[in-house]
This record gives sequence, C-alpha cells and structure tokens, in this order.
Amino acid sequence: MNGMFGRARTALVMLVSAALTAGCAAIPAESHPEALPQQRPGQPTDAVPEPAPGLDPLTLVREFVEASAEPAADYAAARAYLSQRARQQWHPDQNVAVIEDEFSTVYGQAAPDVPDTSAPDTDAETPRPTEDGDGGGNGGGGNGSDNGDDGGGDNDAAGPQETTRPAPPQQTSEPTATSGPPEQVVTVRGGHVGRLGVDGAFIPSDEPVAQSILLRQEEGEWRIVDPPRSITITASDFEETYFRVPVYFTAPEANVLVPDVRYVVARPQSGLPARVVDLLLSGPSSGLTGAVRNPLGDTASLETNVTTTRDGALSVPLTGVGDRSQQDRELIAAQVVRSLQTVTTARVRLLSDGGPLIDGHADWRPGELPAYEAAATPSSDLPGLMVADGRVYSLGSGAPIEGPAGAGQYRVRSAAQSLGGDQLAVVEPRRDGAHLRVGNYGDALQEVDVDAESLTRPTWFPSTTRGEPSREVWTVSGGERVLQVVPDGDGRWVAQSVNSAEISPMGDITELRVSRDGTRAAMIVGGKVVVAAVVRDSDSRTSVSLRAPRVLQGDDVSDAVALDWHSQDTLVVATRSESRPVLRVPIDGLRVDQFNSSNLIAPMRGITAAPGRPTVVADSTGLWTASDLGDVWRPHDQRSPSAVPFYPG
Repeated sequence: MNGMFGRARTALVMLVSAALTAGCAAIPAESHPEALPQQRPGQPTDAVPEPAPGLDPLTLVREFVEASAEPAADYAAARAYLSQRARQQWHPDQNVAVIEDEFSTVYGQAAPDVPDTSAPDTDAETPRPTEDGDGGGNGGGGNGSDNGDDGGGDNDAAGPQETTRPAPPQQTSEPTATSGPPEQVVTVRGGHVGRLGVDGAFIPSDEPVAQSILLRQEEGEWRIVDPPRSITITASDFEETYFRVPVYFTAPEANVLVPDVRYVVARPQSGLPARVVDLLLSGPSSGLTGAVRNPLGDTASLETNVTTTRDGALSVPLTGVGDRSQQDRELIAAQVVRSLQTVTTARVRLLSDGGPLIDGHADWRPGELPAYEAAATPSSDLPGLMVADGRVYSLGSGAPIEGPAGAGQYRVRSAAQSLGGDQLAVVEPRRDGAHLRVGNYGDALQEVDVDAESLTRPTWFPSTTRGEPSREVWTVSGGERVLQVVPDGDGRWVAQSVNSAEISPMGDITELRVSRDGTRAAMIVGGKVVVAAVVRDSDSRTSVSLRAPRVLQGDDVSDAVALDWHSQDTLVVATRSESRPVLRVPIDGLRVDQFNSSNLIAPMRGITAAPGRPTVVADSTGLWTASDLGDVWRPHDQRSPSAVPFYPG
C-alpha cells in the first residue's frame, strides 16, 4: 500500500512539473503596452434587489423608467424589472431618450394569442406590440440592433422612432399582480426633450413620446417582456446622471478652438478624463461634422490607458501623431488640455509614443495655452455700433461714425461691423427693394448686385488670419435665399447662394447670425431658433452648405425676433413675449434660461451680445443693458428709442 501511494506521489510531482514547464514556456519574454478597455461606468456594483412585490403594471413601468437613469453594470437596476428571458436578451443601444419630468403611464390593450414566455427557456421570442395593441410587427426589443445613426437634420430632432409610436386604445380595467389578464400593454406618455446620440451629443426635439411596453405575469409578479431598444429617462435624471463637457476641435481655416458640447456618464468620477479623451479621438459630433477640423486626425489612439501618475499628473499617452507638424502638435495640446479642464485640475502630461508630444514641454495647464479664442472675440477697443434713424452711430460715444453710413446718405436699416472692426456692411431700403453695401469702415461702401425685396441684417465671418480683413459676409434675401458675399478677383464684392436646402422646409429665415468662429449659423425661422453647421466643400472652399439644422426649445421659444452669440456655445434671444422678453439658450437646446424682465417693455426690437460683454437689448423705449440672467436691466447710455445695437461679428 505504501508503495502505491509513493508511486502516486511521484507521478503527481512529475505532472505538476510538466504543467509548470509548459506554463513557463507560454509566457512571452516581452509584452508591448496597450490601452485596455476602460472600466464600464458604475462598475463594480452590488447585487440589485428585485422590485417590491405586488406592483401593478403602471407602477412597475414608471419605476423601470426611473431605474433606467442608473447605467451601472449595463443598466442592472432597470434590468431587474424585466422577465428572466428579457434580462438575458436585452441589449439597449447607445441612444438615450430624454423626456420631461412629468410623464404618465396608461393602460393599453393586451396583445392576444401571444405565446407564454414567463419561463426563461421559452423558444419563441415575444413580438413587440403594434399601435393597435396586437402582437407581431417590427421585432422585439430584446434582440434589438444598435440603431445608433446620429445624422443631423429633421430625423435627429424626431428621436428614435421605436420610442414614439402612438399609444394603443386605453383599457378601463386596472389589473394588479394577482388579478386581471395575464399580460398588459402600458404606454409611457410625455414630452420629448430630446435624445443623447451615440456620439454623446444631445439632439433636441419637441415631439411627444408614446412608448408601448408589454408586460406579463411571471410567478405572480408583473415583469416587462418587451423592453425598448433605447433607454428612456427624465430630464432631471439626465442632468444628474450625465456630465456636460465641451470638447474642442478647430475651425477649418483658422487656429480657433471650437467647443463641441457632449455628455458623458458622471460616475465613477475617476473615469471622466478617459471618457473625454475617447470623445476627442472619435472626432466631432454629427452636428459639427465637416464644419471643424480634428488636429488629432484619424490615426491617433491611446498607447495605454489615461491614468494618474505617482506625481499627480494626468497622463495621456498618445500614439499615431508622430508625423504631425509643430503647429498641429500645439493645437493637439490645446484641444486635449482645454477639453479636460472641466473634469480635472491636475497637470496634463501629453505623450507621443512614450515621449513628450511637444519637446521640452510635457506637462500642461490651461493657463499655459495661447489665447486661441481671441481670434473669435471682438477687440476690447471696439465698443460696438447702433443703427438709429437711418444712420450708424458708436455704441460707446453715441456719435455718428465717419463716412456716408454715419452721415445718413444710405438711410441704413441694419448693419454689421466685421470682427476686426475695419469693415462695414449695411442694408439700404429703396423703393425697388433692399440693397446691400459692403466696404471699409468709414469709407463709401460698394453696392452689391443683389435683387431682393428684403435682406436680413448682415453677419461677418472671421478672417482666416488675425489682423487681416474679413473676406466674407452673409445675409438672407426674401427670407429664403442665403447669400454669401465675397470679393472677386478684382476686389469687388459679389453674391452667390449658400446651399440651405435643409433649412428651406422649415420656413422663412428672418434673422441669421454666423458664430464668430465661423463654424455655426444661428437663425430665426418662423419665430423659432435654429442652429446649423457651416460646411464648406473640401475642394473649392467657396461652396458652402448649412447642414444638420436643429430647432432649440421649439415648444418654449416660438416668438423670437432677434438673436446673437453670447459665447461660442450660447445664444441670447429677444422675443415678443411680455413675460419672457429675453432668453439664453445653449446651442444643444437642452434648456432655456430667462433673463430678468424688469424695466423692459415688449416687444423687443433687437439684441446683441459677445464674450465678456454686457448684453444690450432694444425694447419699445430704447436700449437696456444687463450682464447676467438675474440682473435688473439698466438704461444704456445711448437712449434713442429707434436704436438697434450690434457688436462686431
């Protein structure tokens, strides 16, 4: 017997030795560093409890929507409200529908003749209920494919179609967990605020939501068997769950940083920098595609993960940017550091293939960057202008400007000063319609050959190089034709059409303001505020289109009369409303903020704003100024009752 155990021990030792030898042979002598998948938001998580027993279908669906605001562990909290089979099959796409806080859940008609799927091993997939409450139709939510198309235009504003189907006929009975039919359709109804696309950009919408969800009893409790493909959460939960981050790209023809507002999951906070860098590497959002340039390019990636070093720096180890020019490397440093400044206070250590991205300067703070925004900001020595009684005056001194425009020779209706201050464009009314004049500030202005019944107030593009004159001004003829006015080979200003086909179906354009970085256009179309990207043809650079238009707060803002760019990502809007005469709206349209209405008398006639400057509004009595939302409007030094103000741009 002892000999038997001895032989067994010998054999065991030999087997272990062989296994260790084989294992050692499989270990590589060297491994290359690589970026590992970033930690999923919210991981790890404790076991999620089941819903409270005895919930009726309406309450269960409402709690499901509330639980959907927690993305931890692949929406484990929301998954607890699903049937066993649906829990295994539900793979929500990356779109997030955002609805108003006040929403309702109502009963629909249960789908007849649907196989029982209460058991997890059921072999038939549950059909999604149709608008009539019947089974079948357009496929179940459990195996829904990623419907992550994030293109611009009206389709964006409408939101995911699978979440907005009409409600089925209401049923008067209100089943509980222990009575009533074995299945129910519950419809979630509410106002649609918008949706978060796969690129992390918020896309506004004012379409109503009517999302039908099928439930069945499983072991005496109601559970969702047909979960929606996209997550639906309330606006308050969205603001609590997601963190607003402007990520930066550059204007295509100037070294100006352009913010692209995105949203990332806020928790865990330690993962925010990595998520922001991922957004930068993936490029601009669909709403800015073609309007900006990404200095990182298509070949950039992370060599290893974004981490905090032992000395407290945030390390961003890039690869694929070794062939970039010195200018592009400096722009990369600017876009990365500026994008990270809202999620970290640490030094940013920028590396390229293991060494400093910029020789001799590895660690960066925002204050060390050049003032790239200066090229999109009016100079402090330009106080702005105003039009009153057919003349152009200084908004600072109140004196008429030099030249025919200040002397009243043109009977000016509206005007715009270039960002550099050295050029002027005016609209001159005549019996045969409206005429546009463009030229040097203080000089006689050239009349542009434009046949128009009406022209909107002109708006200037920035120059491609600071200190040089601008070479482009826009206006809208007859509310429909967007005109780009540029100098020809002989130096004469000529007009050509901008492709605005995506705007035309929305209505007449009564106001147009190009952002001071030249990448976006804000418009008033039929009283609503619309923002679109300015996209230039990559070959000619003179052929321009307005793309991916989005209506901002369409339900709340429908009586706008004037607007201007308060900053690169915020607008101020003057309206006809007596209760809300002046508003501030971010360019993603997620919310609208109201200025104090004290002292203003509706309707408003004009408004102007610029970074670092007070907002000036023209009401029925004259000009008023305020620096922030809560400020009481103060009389401007220039009190002409007909004056309309404008800052350069």
